[in-house]
Amino acid sequence: VTMNWKYSRDTHPQTRLVNITDTLKIGGNTGNTLIMCGPCSIESEQQIETVAQMLVRNNIKVIRAGCFKPRTSPYKFMGLGKEGLDILAKIREKYGLRIITEARDASHIDLVIEYADIIQIGAKAMWDYGILSACGQTQKPILLKRSFGARLKEFAQVAEFILNAGNPNVILCERGIRSIEVDTRFTLDLCGVAWLKKHTNLPIVIDPSHAMGERYGVADLARASMAMGIDGLLIETHPCPDEALSDAQQQLSLHDFEHLFHSLKPIAKAIGKDVV
Repeated sequence: VTMNWKYSRDTHPQTRLVNITDTLKIGGNTGNTLIMCGPCSIESEQQIETVAQMLVRNNIKVIRAGCFKPRTSPYKFMGLGKEGLDILAKIREKYGLRIITEARDASHIDLVIEYADIIQIGAKAMWDYGILSACGQTQKPILLKRSFGARLKEFAQVAEFILNAGNPNVILCERGIRSIEVDTRFTLDLCGVAWLKKHTNLPIVIDPSHAMGERYGVADLARASMAMGIDGLLIETHPCPDEALSDAQQQLSLHDFEHLFHSLKPIAKAIGKDVV
């Protein structure tokens, strides 16, 4: 049986354009690579205010910060929850930044949809059909992360659940997969990104922070990703990375992030894109 998959370039040859606001877009033929960055978790108003000021200084439009954190240990910081969303909403009002934040499970997906400009479905939640169903009922942009054990077609077909439910605004995010290697957190699958670019019509974002799991490799992976002509980068940065309450080892300092950000611009120019 031949299926007309909505994610497929056979069905819709052009890369989908996803509107975050009337003036801020990702995908399509914008020629832009959208930078989304901020701490793994929002920890305090002062912390996120410091990050926001750096983003505004560099004309970056999207701030990332988790409020509901899926952790590998129940004894670790699991986020501020609604308090974090309220702080992010204040930051958006003050600085005009757009918010991308994660839904950990279906119990709070409606709250995340209400607050966020872009709803992130994390790698651990990729197969949470309660989240997928709720995200299919909204028209807000959805950033779907690939589970570290998912094959490419499985990843694309999970996106189809959202598309088929009526929300065309889906963005795919590669963030590393498990491989035979144990000396990096995951393996960033750039071969997979090439497959996704060829076979799907969805904008593609790469998250080098979670792939590497150590800050020393994040900048190089981000630059390699940029050279692939992707639609966005999701990068973790923190005012005091070593003091972060989650994923401390992979977050860049604000200074190191700014250095990386400016190094991306000539790579973008070389392939006919702009960094926004």
